[in-house]
Amino acid sequence: MDWFPLWNSLRIAAISTVLIFFLGIAAAYCIAKLPKLIKGVLDVILTLPLVLPPTVVGYLLLRLLGPRRIIGAWALETFGVRLVMVWWSAIFAAVVVAFPLMYRTARGAFESFDETLSQSAQTLGLPNAWIFWRVRMPYCRQGILAGTVLAFARALGEYGATSMLAGYTPGKTATVSTAVYQLWQIGDDAMAFRWVLVNVAISAVFLLTVNLLEDRQRKGGRR
Repeated sequence: MDWFPLWNSLRIAAISTVLIFFLGIAAAYCIAKLPKLIKGVLDVILTLPLVLPPTVVGYLLLRLLGPRRIIGAWALETFGVRLVMVWWSAIFAAVVVAFPLMYRTARGAFESFDETLSQSAQTLGLPNAWIFWRVRMPYCRQGILAGTVLAFARALGEYGATSMLAGYTPGKTATVSTAVYQLWQIGDDAMAFRWVLVNVAISAVFLLTVNLLEDRQRKGGRR
């Protein structure tokens, strides 16, 4: 059994989740402070990938990152790097598709934050960066953690946009999701089912671990 699809899926999901974590928090924090009208417009734009079909997202990304398109041509001419049909192409797809999950949950957490805590810290002369990471983030950790979990799970199981942007090349761009589809296409149901079980097992272990961490945090907070 070739384990490359699993390794590739995990590294894509891990890298994507790190990017989504910081991008989602930054976007949620900044947009939560904007006027209602501007917030509504930006919210629609940033949440669109959540409701659009993944193939539509993949097509739009191809229009931007293809070797003859604006960004893709610039990257190819400047750095000699292709942005499509390589394994890291799936990172672009995963980030765009999973970003709204992190953004929405983080924004909800920030909007529920008690601003008097931040104001109290400011009266003590504490810098804004310290207040953000040591006051606001711990207060909103449940929402942040939930968004991170959802983003990782979505990135791990992404198929539609990934298949259009990275394709399927065994040993190079294959992921668990694309491997399952390709194996099903050629009639190898037994191997496809094995990969399905692997994906389910990884997702279940990850979610159980997060639930255990949340329980420990709740118990620690009660003491």
